[in-house]
Amino acid sequence: MHRDTVTRSRGPLSCYSSAANMFIRVCVCALRRQRALKPGQSPYRALLETLELTNTKLTLQLINDNNKVRLLLELYRLQGNMTRVKINELKPLKPRFEVPDVLINDPPTEPLSLLSQDENGVVLSLGADSQWLIVSAKPFRLDIMEGREVLLSLNSRGLLAFEHLRIRKDTAEWVLNVVCPGWLFSPTGPSSISLDFSLPGVEHVYGIPEHADSLKLKTTDGGDPYRLFNLDVFQYELFNPMALYGAIPVMLSHSAQRTMGIFWLNAAETWVDISSNTTVFGQMLDYVQGSSETPQTDVRWISESGIIDVFIMLGPTPTDVFSQYASLTGTQAFPPLSALAYHQCRWNYNDQEDVAAVDQGFDEHDIPYDFIWLDIEHTDGKRYFTWDPHKFPQPKDMLQGLMDKRRKMVTIVDPHIKVDSSYKIHNEIRSKGFYVKNKDGGDYEGWCWPGNSGYPDFTNPEMRAWWASMFAYDQYAGSMENMYTWNDMNEPSVFNGPEVTMHKDALHGNWENRDLHNLYGLYVQMATAEGLIERSGGVERPFVLTRAFFAGSQRYGAVWTGDNTAEWEHLKISIPMCLSLGLVGVSFCGADVGGFFKSPSTELLVRWYQTGAYQPFFRAHAHLDTPRREPWLFGPENTALIREAVRQRYALLPYWYQLFYHAHHSGQPVMRPLWVEYPQDTATFSMDDQFLLGRDLLVHPVTEEGGRGVTAYLPGKGEVWFDVHTFQKHNGAQNLYIPVTISSIPVFQRGGSIIPRKARVRRSSSCMEHDPYTLFVALSPKRFAQGELYIDDGHTFNFDKQKQFIHRRLSFANKALSSRNLAPGSQFITPSWIEKIVILGASKPSKATLKTPDGKENLLEFEFDASMSVLTLRKPGVNAGVDWTVVLQ
Repeated sequence: MHRDTVTRSRGPLSCYSSAANMFIRVCVCALRRQRALKPGQSPYRALLETLELTNTKLTLQLINDNNKVRLLLELYRLQGNMTRVKINELKPLKPRFEVPDVLINDPPTEPLSLLSQDENGVVLSLGADSQWLIVSAKPFRLDIMEGREVLLSLNSRGLLAFEHLRIRKDTAEWVLNVVCPGWLFSPTGPSSISLDFSLPGVEHVYGIPEHADSLKLKTTDGGDPYRLFNLDVFQYELFNPMALYGAIPVMLSHSAQRTMGIFWLNAAETWVDISSNTTVFGQMLDYVQGSSETPQTDVRWISESGIIDVFIMLGPTPTDVFSQYASLTGTQAFPPLSALAYHQCRWNYNDQEDVAAVDQGFDEHDIPYDFIWLDIEHTDGKRYFTWDPHKFPQPKDMLQGLMDKRRKMVTIVDPHIKVDSSYKIHNEIRSKGFYVKNKDGGDYEGWCWPGNSGYPDFTNPEMRAWWASMFAYDQYAGSMENMYTWNDMNEPSVFNGPEVTMHKDALHGNWENRDLHNLYGLYVQMATAEGLIERSGGVERPFVLTRAFFAGSQRYGAVWTGDNTAEWEHLKISIPMCLSLGLVGVSFCGADVGGFFKSPSTELLVRWYQTGAYQPFFRAHAHLDTPRREPWLFGPENTALIREAVRQRYALLPYWYQLFYHAHHSGQPVMRPLWVEYPQDTATFSMDDQFLLGRDLLVHPVTEEGGRGVTAYLPGKGEVWFDVHTFQKHNGAQNLYIPVTISSIPVFQRGGSIIPRKARVRRSSSCMEHDPYTLFVALSPKRFAQGELYIDDGHTFNFDKQKQFIHRRLSFANKALSSRNLAPGSQFITPSWIEKIVILGASKPSKATLKTPDGKENLLEFEFDASMSVLTLRKPGVNAGVDWTVVLQ
């Protein structure tokens, strides 16, 4: 969110530009010290005589031969083909921070077995597929192998560094010839950690969002590392490793042979260096014979404090890595169906009359939408959980008006609280001692939207429980069941703090902000989501949007890419930004349609709607100072184009919902790079201007100004792809040039798939609840066609708690299309029925017969377009939740 309002009233602040993100570069001693270390001989040695092996783990002491400080190494073999490595001080001066609440449970282990040991090291079995873990003693090094192949090495470059805690003796000891402001240091001195990983055979790595950069991560040699430190960044730069609003310390590596992941569980400020080279692996114990030259990517992780706690996810497929990470941090929260529809927002809709007028405008122009949003101006003087008494005097009347049309609202609730003795929320937080403290023990205060503000300590579970209770209908005056929540500014944003965030020596209980900074936003969203669940007695699924996030945030709702700009490059970058988030668990992501800052041209706005309609979170949003840009304000031709894009989104909601159901159950990303489904196709490894939705829809948005054509890569040798608009068939494994007009949205359905749609687009998704389905069957010469249909009530937890859902397998084989139950233990009744079946790549039948379990057979009417080989079966009329078969003869 923009800060010009504050700067006009208070004068400019030193950190109010993107250049401020570089300010920390000159004063982060930890990074400078760590990067000053050069690859070479590591000072760390494994003390093999201290090795202990139990059924759950191996422990081993390491010693730094330079300063004689000992570390404790713990190794775990985890279920699901993962290895966990923890390194901490053997006897720290005080406990070092270990990240809580991110892992969904204590990961189950499997036994390690010792295969051999000598004075050089030990060899352990990791179980299946001839996987070994080799611990080399001097210098200390870990290698994970499969057969004769090295999959990954730790400390092979000797960059393990662990700054041990110690009592301050001399200021010069801490400064280390680097000028640093005092807020960077804790009383026990520097405490940074570092570890390097080598990935032989790997040239492509991805992940570690959030960065406005290409999908494939770049090497950082000679430049800045990728930075993970949640910040409120004003007009962020593109193609830059600078820190943004969220931080997920997860990296995926991919080659044609294998996909793996590294999860660095540390919530302090973190930097990631990436290098590419070619290396020679020589003999290593008895398990690597000879030598070979291979490309390699080296990754170095550096964190300001905490311990080394890293999970190595060994794949070997992309799907395996997604499942492995989901087993650690959980899956994407299953959103209400309406949250997957279109959202209308700006800073700010002025008052109740403005909300009503915008709502009516969508009806008058026949454009569906589900949510209208209110930003900070709806509150009484930026006091959250309140309403401006003049602009929004009757919020329940406003919400009821939306509910009557089966629409909803989102209001903003930020985690900075106005310091005001007449404000109930502030008084309760202060009286309960729930504010973050400053280093002297008083309440930490900073400047944000309300002026002087306190910051609730969301790391405190008692504070989170109290916050959740504030969303109860009898606490949040004017709220109703069709009102949901937006958490902004939760990095946290502190306008007069260093880099517009909290001082690192602020205290969360016994821990400094430096130790857990990147967790704050996760905790805010966690508490808010729990509040929305509690207010319904645990019945209703919440919807909460957050700007700041960390690993595990996917469990609590949606994320957006922050304050983007109405420029073509920002439209383009929204694709790799969302793809990166999906790779590390956050499927429910999107970018502000139209751009938050500045004013888009009509062409850019239309293209952004067309792109956003095929991204998971679909919301238009705009800055306070921009001209209004509701979809009907740009002339009837552009209104029609935007209407069509939004309607395409609504027609596909059954498919979107099915994808999110799978994301919730298995952790598979909804929006995914092509290489996820075509892992051996090297042509896809660096692509980030097109993407897949699930397996079966390929989207190549038009993101060039004045674009008259795009070149889409259609993957898969022997595959066929059908243009969803024209039904034209194209072969896979080719670059296809597609002429486009301003109305074009290039989208292709994979041959061998079946996708459900709803053709009757109404004013909101809830109004479409019982409408019939149209099935689009795309045939393939390579395989039978398959798809799914998932139906539940769209908003409660009954799908999980009471198994109230329908899950059907749709299959076309041997000229027969059938629907069969995938969840025989579930129970749900739907009035929806199958209205139409469209078969692409078909031949003309002599007749089409519908067969149902009661033994009835009905001839179906059909049409066949010989020029496009499209067969349309009309009005099967069968209920969507029962078994049936259509036979073509």
